[in-house]
Amino acid sequence: MADCIFCKIANGEIQSQTVYEDESVRVFRDLSPQAPEHVLIVPKKHIENVAEFNSEDRGLAAHIFTEVIPKLAKDLNLDEKGFRLVINTGEDGGQTVNHLHVHLLGGRKMTWPPG
Repeated sequence: MADCIFCKIANGEIQSQTVYEDESVRVFRDLSPQAPEHVLIVPKKHIENVAEFNSEDRGLAAHIFTEVIPKLAKDLNLDEKGFRLVINTGEDGGQTVNHLHVHLLGGRKMTWPPG
């Protein structure tokens, strides 16, 4: 999508503090971190939000949750103490960029409600 900022970042048109990249995702540091470690996992394919996943995206979802997230957790030293994943969906869900992205936060005790 031509005007999507996350598409531009995911495809390298806009610089970011990339911490991981492969053929289907780019992971970069959040500009307004809410924890000592706060990265965004962004598919290179434009998918508006998690509700827009379809059967064609099954492999992408599996890749993110079974390969990318465990690798990041280990690389960022979050695998032993834990971390939080957040996927905001839609306006009422707090989504501010209409491109699916997973927040991975850690490096501090996470509280509930979030804070």
